[in-house]
Amino acid sequence: MSTPSALYQLVAQTPAFVVINKASGVSVHRDQQACGLVTQVERDLGCKLWLVHRLDRITSGLMVLARSSADCARLAGLFRERQVSKFYLALSDRKPTKKQGQVIGDMARGRRGSWKLLRSRDNPAITEFYSCSGGSGVRVLLCKPFSGQTHQIRVALKSIGAPIIGDPIYHEAVTPAPDRGYLHAWQLLFELDGQRYHFSALPGQGELFRRPEVLAALAQWQDPLALQWRFPASAPRTG
Repeated sequence: MSTPSALYQLVAQTPAFVVINKASGVSVHRDQQACGLVTQVERDLGCKLWLVHRLDRITSGLMVLARSSADCARLAGLFRERQVSKFYLALSDRKPTKKQGQVIGDMARGRRGSWKLLRSRDNPAITEFYSCSGGSGVRVLLCKPFSGQTHQIRVALKSIGAPIIGDPIYHEAVTPAPDRGYLHAWQLLFELDGQRYHFSALPGQGELFRRPEVLAALAQWQDPLALQWRFPASAPRTG
């Protein structure tokens, strides 16, 4: 499924929710856009929708919009209780300090809209990742967040020496400027009303995402649940 809108592509529709593939550079809220993302989807589909969760402006990829307030509450509960498996793709121009593993720590506000990772683990952000080469000067990272904190993946990758290409906050400016921020919500898996859902959407923007080496990495990770993850989807808090 698709739509001509520059803001998103339509991925799936069910009686309870709609799944879209948000474009990079698009805010979930109206901001400077003539029309907010959710409002645009509502206009295109001719129905009222509720925002279940959010993606940062630079992040493209899968988002779930509910068809009723009751469905929104149920779906938001799945995200809140960590019953949704989320897999993100990120590209960095630096190798992380370790090829795979976990990044765990509390997060606190930093300067100018940034966040930082702390050593404490009272209410930690938990991110697990795999990485491989994406060709000369590029590293591909498959990230699975087990919590949903603001800028979580962006801060986690910065903390292991692999800031995301095109990230205006956690990567220093380079010339020429990248054509987008290279973070994409690739796959979502969850169960609702006894039915299991698995959605996947490739990035629709970004020259680096079209590299043969990057596409090869995506092919080997096509079934991310087959990889060995340390934490379950409903990882408990650690203290």
